[in-house]
Amino acid sequence: MSHNTFGHLFRVTTWGESHGPALGCVIDGCPPGIEFTVAELQQWLDKRKPGQSRFVTQRREADAVQVLSGFMPQEDGETLITTGTPVSMMIENTDQRSKDYSEIARRYRPGHADFSYDVKYGIRDYRGGGRSSARETAARVAAGGLARKVIPQATIRGALVQIGNIPINRDNWNWDSTDDNAFFCPDAETVPKWEAYLDEVRKAGSSVGAVVEVVAEGVPAGLGAPVYAKLDQDIASNLMSINAVKGVEIGNGFGAAEITGEENADEMRIGNDGQPMFLSNNAGGVLGGISSGQPIVARFAVKPTSSILTERRSIDADGNEVDVRTKGRHDPCVGIRAVPIGEAMLACTLADHYLRHRGQTGRI
Repeated sequence: MSHNTFGHLFRVTTWGESHGPALGCVIDGCPPGIEFTVAELQQWLDKRKPGQSRFVTQRREADAVQVLSGFMPQEDGETLITTGTPVSMMIENTDQRSKDYSEIARRYRPGHADFSYDVKYGIRDYRGGGRSSARETAARVAAGGLARKVIPQATIRGALVQIGNIPINRDNWNWDSTDDNAFFCPDAETVPKWEAYLDEVRKAGSSVGAVVEVVAEGVPAGLGAPVYAKLDQDIASNLMSINAVKGVEIGNGFGAAEITGEENADEMRIGNDGQPMFLSNNAGGVLGGISSGQPIVARFAVKPTSSILTERRSIDADGNEVDVRTKGRHDPCVGIRAVPIGEAMLACTLADHYLRHRGQTGRI
């Protein structure tokens, strides 16, 4: 299976399966001299790991990251410094229950990649979906932790802004609130509504979709290129690669189709510091494929988890019509744990474009 790598200079290859002994990533192109600790990487994985609330899968994984190569330890025993060689990381799987999937070994689960994988490769790993499982994204989060160190002037944060048909009240947006609830929700008033709604969905054995917003502040102007290496193009591509994502928008996105050119234009003036100042950010921080210095804003839509307890009509590998009910431990809303994954993919994209910009222009 090819196509397991993304990025150009900050190049990430992930490996491993949901029910294999371990999974991980290799980061090639990380500059030398970057200091980090395993604890700094682990804090991002802890945001993504399963079993942290009743609203996510109850699979119990520590998601403890091990850094295997590409570093030199420092005298304090905790700080590591990159050497410029490939950085390899590993996360062991410790709570697989492959028997939960034995009944669907030859049955195609509706909404999953089972059928399309079988058609393409002639073989599939039915144990949790193998490479198609969102378990693979743990390695991306680890890579994103190191990517943040490549472009430390940027603050990269994510939030859940909608579950099902219940959006947040954006007038209540408070980044600090995202650390105080199980949903990474920036609106404290919406949290109890989501709790009640998801309790109903979970008890029914069903699932629901969500919308995640990721924002990067402090990104320098000039990253990207005007044609085939647009910054927003790569952001959209990398966010779209996340499991269950079915739509991506930058800035006001599809909302731009509903307003006039006068409303959509991000007008400019000279600020008190003598520097250019934008009066709005409908473009989401990217103009002509190049960062403008404004906050990078992107949103992505996550479909409802396909693994549900309700029987759905399908077929099996022998051409029989069957009804499928998925057993096992699954997220009633996979969009919740997609928040740190979206942050990581945005961080990796920005680190890659930062290095490409520096290499082409000699400027940072």
